[in-house]
Amino acid sequence: MTNRLLGVISAMPEELTHLADDSRGRTDVGGLSYLQGHIAGRQAVFVECGMGKVNAGVAAALMLDRFPCSALMFCGVAGGLDPALGVGDIVVGTRNIQYDYGAEQEDGFKTYQPGKPPLPGFDDSHGYDLPTDLVERLRGIIDGVSLDPLPSAVGVGSRTPLVRLGPIATGDAFVNSERTRNRLHGTYGALACEMEGGAVAQVAERFGNLPLVNVRCLSDLAGAASHIDFGAFLPVAAKYASQVAHRLAPHI
Repeated sequence: MTNRLLGVISAMPEELTHLADDSRGRTDVGGLSYLQGHIAGRQAVFVECGMGKVNAGVAAALMLDRFPCSALMFCGVAGGLDPALGVGDIVVGTRNIQYDYGAEQEDGFKTYQPGKPPLPGFDDSHGYDLPTDLVERLRGIIDGVSLDPLPSAVGVGSRTPLVRLGPIATGDAFVNSERTRNRLHGTYGALACEMEGGAVAQVAERFGNLPLVNVRCLSDLAGAASHIDFGAFLPVAAKYASQVAHRLAPHI
């Protein structure tokens, strides 16, 4: 692949803070500022998109329309869904699913791929998958990643964060419900939930089936206490996500 420009997107300024090695130019469009620079020595363009699927989709589309990116990376925080994971763990998405696009039916919500008619008789397969060879390449890198124990100020002990590959669920809601957490994990096998990755994956597919590597550190556990945990863990979680992003960026 001759073009090695990586598009890097985050929703919030805290998530973007640790990603760019340098800044060598700025392009403003659509109320967004695209900064050119490097991540782990690789040429990249960075943008803070704002929270939610529409913001993320707009930012990704403008980026791919104006910059010749060969791949995208989203880096930030998420809520944990898998009970085996804890605050500070990092999930790298192998599949990004928009769980809130589909049809409300008497027997529950049926998920469809965004853009497809959510009606009986239409294909109801869904999710944006990373290519198998890229997943295996990332797996080999992740196996060698060793992170420092979480700071004691986080309040979860001295546990060392894990890095896991798996599905990530995207929807336009901050999950603060044990029932929803269990449903998303049980229905989709998702390890984490957030509000942007699935939309960026949809745009990346439209622009030539480009891969999106979604790197998320768990800042909360998407349960009843999420509104208490999120603000306190956000800066720490964002920093740990950026450390994994730097390890992966040269290999995407």
